[in-house]
Amino acid sequence: MRFFKRFLKLMIVLVFLGIFSIAGVYLYARMLPKLNISGNGSYYLYDNTEEVFFQGNGTSKWVSLDEISDYVIDATIQIEDREFYRHHGFNVLRIMKAIMTNLTSKSYKEGASTITQQLAKNLYLDFDKTWERKIKEVWYTIQIETHYSKDDILEGYLNCINYGHGMYGIENASEFYFNKKASELTLAEASMLVGIPKSPSNYSPLVNPDIAKKRQTYILNTLKNEGVITEDEYNEAIQTELNYHGKKDRLNLDTLLYYQDAVTNELKGLGSLVETYLKSGGIKVYTTLDVKAQTGLEESIKTNITDNQEIQASGIMINPENGAVIALVGGRDYNKSQYNRALSSKRQVGSIMKPFLYYNALENGFTASTSFLSQETTFTLSTNSSYTPKNYNNLYANKAISMASAISFSDNIYAIKTHLFLGSDSLIATAKRVGIKTKLDPIASLPLGTVELNHLEITNAYATLASLGVKHEPYFIEKITDMNGNILYEHKDTSEVVLNKSITFILNDLLKGTYDYNMIDYTYPTNISIASLLTHNYAIKSGSTDTDNWIIGFNKNAVTSIWIGYDDNKVLSTNDFKYSKKIWANAMESYLKDKEVSWYDIPSNVVGVIVDPITGNLATNESKSKKILYYIKGTEPSYTQEVFDEYDTKTPEEETENKNDEVKE
Repeated sequence: MRFFKRFLKLMIVLVFLGIFSIAGVYLYARMLPKLNISGNGSYYLYDNTEEVFFQGNGTSKWVSLDEISDYVIDATIQIEDREFYRHHGFNVLRIMKAIMTNLTSKSYKEGASTITQQLAKNLYLDFDKTWERKIKEVWYTIQIETHYSKDDILEGYLNCINYGHGMYGIENASEFYFNKKASELTLAEASMLVGIPKSPSNYSPLVNPDIAKKRQTYILNTLKNEGVITEDEYNEAIQTELNYHGKKDRLNLDTLLYYQDAVTNELKGLGSLVETYLKSGGIKVYTTLDVKAQTGLEESIKTNITDNQEIQASGIMINPENGAVIALVGGRDYNKSQYNRALSSKRQVGSIMKPFLYYNALENGFTASTSFLSQETTFTLSTNSSYTPKNYNNLYANKAISMASAISFSDNIYAIKTHLFLGSDSLIATAKRVGIKTKLDPIASLPLGTVELNHLEITNAYATLASLGVKHEPYFIEKITDMNGNILYEHKDTSEVVLNKSITFILNDLLKGTYDYNMIDYTYPTNISIASLLTHNYAIKSGSTDTDNWIIGFNKNAVTSIWIGYDDNKVLSTNDFKYSKKIWANAMESYLKDKEVSWYDIPSNVVGVIVDPITGNLATNESKSKKILYYIKGTEPSYTQEVFDEYDTKTPEEETENKNDEVKE
């Protein structure tokens, strides 16, 4: 009995201590300055002309509660937080129920956030899911509850919550979905919109109409069961067929949010800004987005892929002068799939690895005329295993061809001979120099692109070629300011010269041969199909495997890359290979239209010589084809000196076994 009395006293003391502690926390929060919830605490994204293209966690179209349909208000409270007007920021019973449900189901599906908690979360950039972030959310919830009335909190919530498709706030959502003001929403329209914030990508009626309808039905049932609406109102709303507007006032692009995701990812790395952002009432983020480039990239994908709903595409455009990412498409339609393939996926890159091999070769004494015999070949590797790479369609020259030809035709035999001659580590070292960070294994098939790389990673490596050997880190944010224009962050150039300018110029010129009619011989240049679409000079390389199709090309103005494939790694059909090249050509030509475009200046130590591009020998009157190729002075071919060919070399040191026997292009 004595023990029980002591225990009871202890519990009473602990309860009173808890009450006083909680009261103390709320009192302390009351003494702090107000957090501004009236449209501030938001972030604004600007393009490279300083025009706003996105506004999140707040909206310029702030509306008061009396400008919002009562149907929206009533449905939001019933669905999101039925005890909203009775708690002080936290619904303890709901939290306990959620904990028990999650423990029983061994999952974390049941949530318990109140409207105030969701407002606290949505007012600020929600960059991570750590305990520290959760504690801050609790603290801001307390501050909001102590300084604002329930109507103020509800008004703030309805003006900042995400309704999908980049629409934050009920007024924006109402105009986007139904082309009307929030005050004019009917019960049917309101119940549809209120269902979206729980999972904007799943419950949008523009993406999943059937799922959205089920969610609306659940909401209307809840309103009916709680006596908020009558049976007749319920029946009328259920039977109402909604017509959707689905358009933004400006920049009505289906892919713009992929670019926004990339900006948000970069913001994640600037953690010290978050606190500044929370206290300052908002930030302005000036990005590298070029709306013309983004629009052209999206339209090119839409125009060229019309007969296949399943296949996916991603594209990136970079300014090679500084590494600024001026356009990024992570999929065909953000409304249907938020997975950002340009940032998150890794795919086999195929022959777009070859330019780095050939740069390495040029740096080690090869020239545009260096020849190897192109024929079906089985290589015996140092592991005593054999490797038999295949050319696309099993097509071989069956004669010696120059490096210029090998690049134009994307000859796999030439590439493997070069790779084994130089040693596998050489290509890996060059790849690292140009910015490829993925670990590469020294395998025989490496130049054929059996490695999986990230889209942005490989595109930026090509940007190093486009800048004649200057490596930049790709970036999306130029600067960040507070709402008064005070600079909080500014991008700093971290450029580094990693390649020889003259050798890079020679390589870039050789990549023009992939669409040059002068290169037609026993086969066609790999990109000859788009030659008629091009009005400028470009260095281009395409590549493909069974599951991935790529093209990357550039000049001094821009680097553009396109990937085509299936998310489940489904094998591409013959018809699927037609998309990427036309998308690339249309996007690049669209972007450069009306721009001043020029090719690279010839370095002083480089000389151009008219040669037979297939053999690499100096051209004669009998030569079938003639073309100017470039060489470091003193290495150009002459009539008295034979060009380098494999018969003059020793047996190359051979490398590790390949895991993929046949790779296209």
